[in-house]
Parts: sequence; C-alpha cells; structure tokens
Amino acid sequence: MANTPPGNPTETDTDTQHSYTERLNLRVNAMALLVGIIAGLGAVIFRDLIAFFHNLLFFGRISVEYDALVHTAASPWGIGIILVPMIGALAVAYLVKTFAPEAKGHGVPEVMYAIYYKRGIIRPQVALVKSLASSISIGSGGAIGREGPIIQIGAAFGSVLAQWTRVHEWERLALIAAGAGGGIAATFNTPIGGIVFAIELMMVEISARTLIPVMIATGTATFIGSLFFGGHPSFIIPQSQLGALTLEPTSVYLEAAVLGVLMGVLATVFTRSVYLFEDWFEAMPGNYYTRHVFGMALVGIIMYLMMLFTGHYYIEGVGYSTIQSLFDGNLNIVWLLLILVGLKLLATSLTLGSGASGGIFSPSLFIGAGAGAGFALLVQHVAPDMPLGPVGAAVIGMACMVGASTGAAVTAVVMIFEMTRDIHVIIPLIIAVSLAYGMRRLLLNETIYTLKLSRRGDHLPVSLHSPMYMMRSALELIRRPVVRLPASETLGEARALTKPRRPVPHVVLTEHGDITRPPLGVLSGQRLRAALKRLPDDTPLRELADTGYLVTDEHVPVFDLIADMRRLEKRNAVLTADGDCQACEDIIGVISHDDVIEFTNLPRMLTLRRTL
Repeated sequence: MANTPPGNPTETDTDTQHSYTERLNLRVNAMALLVGIIAGLGAVIFRDLIAFFHNLLFFGRISVEYDALVHTAASPWGIGIILVPMIGALAVAYLVKTFAPEAKGHGVPEVMYAIYYKRGIIRPQVALVKSLASSISIGSGGAIGREGPIIQIGAAFGSVLAQWTRVHEWERLALIAAGAGGGIAATFNTPIGGIVFAIELMMVEISARTLIPVMIATGTATFIGSLFFGGHPSFIIPQSQLGALTLEPTSVYLEAAVLGVLMGVLATVFTRSVYLFEDWFEAMPGNYYTRHVFGMALVGIIMYLMMLFTGHYYIEGVGYSTIQSLFDGNLNIVWLLLILVGLKLLATSLTLGSGASGGIFSPSLFIGAGAGAGFALLVQHVAPDMPLGPVGAAVIGMACMVGASTGAAVTAVVMIFEMTRDIHVIIPLIIAVSLAYGMRRLLLNETIYTLKLSRRGDHLPVSLHSPMYMMRSALELIRRPVVRLPASETLGEARALTKPRRPVPHVVLTEHGDITRPPLGVLSGQRLRAALKRLPDDTPLRELADTGYLVTDEHVPVFDLIADMRRLEKRNAVLTADGDCQACEDIIGVISHDDVIEFTNLPRMLTLRRTL
C-alpha cells in the first residue's frame, strides 16, 4: 500500500467514500423524518389558526372548530362583515412589513427564489410570520388558499434545520423540497402528489440521495395529517357522479380536450389578473396599509353582496365549501357558476394584488371546478347526449387550472386522482391537463409562480432540474479544513487530526514546516482516513502524498474545475487567490476528486478522463 503511486485511487479510498456517503444519507434521511413531522403538525396548527381567526372575526367567539367543506353561516355583524377583511388587512400588513416581507404573497415563488438565488437560505421568522399572516388573511375572508403558506412553512423549517446543523447545500435543498412536499401532502392527504410537486417545482437534483428524503417527509407528514384530519380525501365526490367518464370514450375524451384548451386560456387570464391588480395597487397613492385595506374592503363588499343575494358568502376563504356543494349536486345553475368563477377570480386578484399572504392553489381549484361544471352544463343544454356531467367536468377543470397556472401538470393529474381515487379519471385528466398546459404556454411562457420572479428580474432555468451546482464557485466545494504538516511526519503523528463525527482534514505537506516554500504534496482527507485504517503508524506522509496536484483560482466555476481536473488527470486541486502557489501560506483550500463527486453527485466516469 505504501508503494501505491501518489494520488492513485485504491479499494480503501472507495470503501471510505461509500461509508461517508452512507452516513450522509442516514443523516439527511433522519432530518427528513423530522421535517415531515413538523410539516404535518404545521398543517394541523395552521388549519387551527385559520379556524381561530375565522370564528373570532366572523362570529366573535373563541373556537378552532371549523369545517371548510361547509358553508359559513351568516355573520351576526350583518353589513359590518365588510369591516372583517379590512381588520385582517391591517394585522397582515403590520406583520409582513415589520417582520418578514417574504411572507407577502403566495409563498411558493419566494421558496423557489431561495433555492436558486440564496442557496436555500430561508430566515427562521418566515415560517412564524407566514403562519400568522396567512391564517389572518384567510380567516378574515381573503379569497386565497392555505396550501401555498403550508408549502412555505414546511420549506422554511427544512432550511432552518439545515442551517442549524450546517449540512451540505444539496442536503439543505433536499430538506426544503421535503418540507414543501410534506406540507402539501399533509393538507390534501395526497402523499404521491406531494412527492411529484416537490420534483416538478422544488428539486434541482433528482437522485436517490435527494428523492428518498422527500419521500420520507411526505409520507410522514401525510400520516401526521391523517391522524388529525382522517384518511378521507379533501373532497367527498360521489363515485356515481364520475361513472360517465367510462361511457362512450370518444365523446368524453373530445369534451375533455375542448375543456382543457378553454381552461388553458382561463389559467392565463387568472395569472395575468393577479399581477395586473398587483401593478394597479402599487400605482395607487398611499402606502401598504391603505392599499391592502382598500383591496380587502372591496372583497368584503363582494362577500356581503353574495350573502345578501344568494344566501352564502361563497368566495370567502379557501372556497372548499363551494366546491363541495358542486360535487353534492347543489350547484347546477350555469349563470350562477359562471358568476362565481368571475367573482372568485376578481376577489383573489384583489386579495393578492393588494398585498395579502396566502396561496393560489385553492382559488385555482375553485375556478377550475366552477368553470368545468359550467362548461359541462352548457354542453348538455346544446347536446343533451354528451356524457360528461358537471361533477366529472369539475374534477377535470380543477386539474387543468392547477396544472396550467402553476406549471405542475403531473402534480395536478396525480393529486386529483388521489382525491377522487377513481382510475377512470386518469386518461381524460391527462388529455385535458396536457392541452391546458400547452395552451397556457402558448399564450404565456411563465407560470403564476415564475412570473412573480421574472417581473423583478430573477429568472429561473427553463428546466428546473438544472446542474446548478456546476455554476457555483469552486470555493463553495470546500467542506474540509486544511492543515499544514511537515512531510517527514508519520501517520501516527497525523492521527491526532481526526475527531469523531468530523471530516478528516486535507493535509498540505511542507518542507520542514516552512510555509513560505511551495508545498511538497497534498494528502486528501479521504485518502488519509483510509490510510489510518489500513497502514502502520510509522508510514511517512510523504509516501502517500499527491505531488501532481492542480493549482487554480479560488473563484473558478465548478464546471471549469472538473474540466481541468479531467483534462490534466488530477485528483486534487489547490485553491489560491490568484491561481499561483509560490508558498504553502498562499493556499486557501484543497478540493479532492471525492469532494467534487460528493458536491455535484456526478458519476465518477464523467469526472475522470481515465482510471488514474
């Protein structure tokens, strides 16, 4: 072993790296379990907060009893209900402006921004402020959803946990995706949908090391949620209402296709509307407080008029009671459905555009269900023999709106399937959602999430699963400290460098301890750990050193570093301020080939030109 050519990989090196990788995976999986627990409990607490503020502001009572599938009874305040959203707006504006501006809006764009522009760093207070602000916005009648906030809350905890434990960046990003997927899985009781959502919108790397933590978190969060919410789907859909999807397939698929195209247009209108109103409110005189209060006053007026003329508030809050009424067969008047779709779109745009804190997932479901059912009823008036009924069309419409507006098309299909639990829904869903997504892309390239970022100049990759690690500075690969030792020292003397649960440092070998001279060689931490296990303590470090190391600039991109190491057949790189190494004291850090593999998760065959 002592005669192994310097820098040459050995079976021991590989075994050591595998052992280290296994410990990394065990660590991130254990943390993902904790993230899943918190995401599940967060969904429960968040729902209770919504119920608390809803009961307090609508009825003046202290209670967390609230069934979102049942219409809210008329408030005793009468016309004074208009003041409820305004009071909520004041509280939300204070929380957001004072403590966490990131909590404003629908949440998911801020998580995506943190992933791509802030290396997954989310401030701890975001989760708390988002919980309070969004629960007040929704509880006071804001026409927004609870899923976006839960996603942001789960992602924030994943990020904060990763920051506290000082893990690698890929682990931090995996835990953010795990928290986001766990949050949406818990609130909808859709574990597979939560996983797919994380993959489509949150994950920048798809591999076993990142996917397993997401699966653990979503499964755990769904289990926690089911303990409190029950194991039933989010909506109760009579299976008999979906039976038409199995009849006369050609007619059903044709109708689903037309519906998909129309929903793509509606999703574009919805996306544009939210930001049109945001621009409108920004251009208004006054400040955040006055603009948000004015916007919510308009929402309050809509709520009051709906109760006055229809007997229900309909558009307030998440709107699930309206969707459930549709599934129960209590909403089958075309003109009323179309009015509700228009008013929900308006109320959501007013709520978010004026500065509320809440999501767009629930409004998308509401608008999709109402528009889908209205479409089916209109078709049946013209062609009574068409088999697609209002409930089946509502289910398809929900998936189309979610898939087209958010860009998470596969998530929409999977989640709606998990909600209905009817296999016959799948093919019409796939056809309709694909066309809706394609139509929205034809009319508007951005999703409702990415448009918020692109409008301020923060563009995301077209392919979200991009090799973003490759564009980082090489300096960011450094996870191990560097020590300088005389080349004459032995393994036994270097053993003192090892500490339990700490990475073994890279070693720069000096000539008689003189750091003003160039290094005699580099001994990677991985190779040193392997040597300490297999070789006698009297083995000189000089015999293990890599004397053909690469010297490069600390700011070189990882992509270029890999190219240089591969082209020059190097296994270790020394980083300096200017790419020149005249003395050991010039060295800022050392990066080994194993460090590159761990950071980028690339196959070894792609990072080495030949077997060295």
